[in-house]
Amino acid sequence: MSSAQPLTSSGSEGDPHYAVTDERKRKRMISNRESARRSRQRKQQHLDDLLGQVTQLQNQNSEIGQRAEAILQHYNQIESENQVLRARMLELNDRLGSLNTLIAFMEDTGDLSMNSPEISDPLLKPWQFPCPSQPIMASADMGPFF
Repeated sequence: MSSAQPLTSSGSEGDPHYAVTDERKRKRMISNRESARRSRQRKQQHLDDLLGQVTQLQNQNSEIGQRAEAILQHYNQIESENQVLRARMLELNDRLGSLNTLIAFMEDTGDLSMNSPEISDPLLKPWQFPCPSQPIMASADMGPFF
């Protein structure tokens, strides 16, 4: 089957209008590829930045956790010391109450003045210092006692 049709080229090879269109398509394709490459680079850079932030935040979180653990241990130590001091205070209050009861009993029976020896040590009688002319002064820089 041989036909007499002439062999024609595709539309873009012979017509200058198609050649200009093909050149525009080729330039657009190159531009699109370059744009896609830059977009992938930006995306990769953004991902790298986010991974860096994750690492930094994990490190900060770890440091905060360690500080919190140290503070918790310090708090537990202080709480334990406070419990010991509270128990000691209760014990001393009980002893003071017992001594006050004993003193009241001795005052009621009259034994306090007869059987109690004279205390000669001024430290045992702080209300009777040897130099009563010098008052005890408090200064403003003394902190609270409670």
